[in-house]
Amino acid sequence: MVFSKKVLLLLISTYNNIFITLSLIYKIGFKVYTKMSNNKQHLLSYGRYIFKVTKIWKEISLAIIAALLVGGASYLYISNHGSNKTIHQSTITESSINSKPTEKKTNSTAISHIFIIVDENKPSDTIVGNSQAPYINSLINTYAFASNYSGVTHPSLPNYLALTSGSTDGITTDCNPPGAGCIVNVLNIADEIQASGRTWKAYAESMPSPCYMLNSGSDFATKHVPFLYYKDIVNNSSLCNSHIVPFSQLSSDLKSISTTPNYAFITPNLCNDMHSCSVAVGDAWLAKYVPMILNSKAFQSQRSLLVITWDEGYVGNNVVPAIFAGSAAKKGYKSSAPYNHYSLLHTIEQLWGLRPLNSNDANAPIMTSFIN
Repeated sequence: MVFSKKVLLLLISTYNNIFITLSLIYKIGFKVYTKMSNNKQHLLSYGRYIFKVTKIWKEISLAIIAALLVGGASYLYISNHGSNKTIHQSTITESSINSKPTEKKTNSTAISHIFIIVDENKPSDTIVGNSQAPYINSLINTYAFASNYSGVTHPSLPNYLALTSGSTDGITTDCNPPGAGCIVNVLNIADEIQASGRTWKAYAESMPSPCYMLNSGSDFATKHVPFLYYKDIVNNSSLCNSHIVPFSQLSSDLKSISTTPNYAFITPNLCNDMHSCSVAVGDAWLAKYVPMILNSKAFQSQRSLLVITWDEGYVGNNVVPAIFAGSAAKKGYKSSAPYNHYSLLHTIEQLWGLRPLNSNDANAPIMTSFIN
């Protein structure tokens, strides 16, 4: 109930009117009684009675009015002078207690979409300045580039797991396709993204059908689709079929902001990712599809980030390119600071307020200097 000046004045007026009304009733009663009674003793007793009752009521009324005045004035003072402070402190306390690492950012600088394209087996010195990779080098020169970014191990699969779970999860081979001992029961970035209220999808080129867990021909290999190795995803057929899909679905998803996932992990096939074909082939593929992503409605209207990197280099040279592009990336920025796949994972967690999955990503240097 809000106590206002109008309510206070109304209460005072009501008590005052009651006092006046009762006084009149007693006075009228006294006059009637005097006309009807000749007993002076009765008249005297009645007069004393009326005087006492009137006096008591007057004192009670005055006490109530005084209490209302004091109480009302105090309340109004507190309401007018203390309300802003009280509300402010309550907001700070509640937000501090209830804030969670997975809370979605809503400010105007928040990044809405993070897409990652992972190519294969090329150290930086085979890409940077290579005439067979004109498009990749144009991205390096236009956007933000990490010249000292590394894979964490060999062969391929453990690097993909590191990028998405913060660990190689005890896997030391490609486990291709997934089989006994290769499906790991660990928390992964998809779990955290989904828990934060965001959406995610993995797009795999040449994948025959959603959640396909076998190799197919010479182009599709499960070892390059890390989400096929996480137990909580592959054991949920509905989740797996709706989130690990053929690359051909990307173009239709990009037609609308509402169907563009917040996080996308993109795996070109074994030829287009440079695993089995030349750098020139991989460069041509990126030249075709990167503009499709960067020019999509979501990337054009919302702050978005596209990261292009490679899973690993060669034994003895595991430094690979890492390019940050899109509206959320700095332009013309280069850094020679050491980073790795755990750094990229930690950067995504940092940008979206997600809790690090384990000590590997928690302790990895973040790459927010690449963000504008």
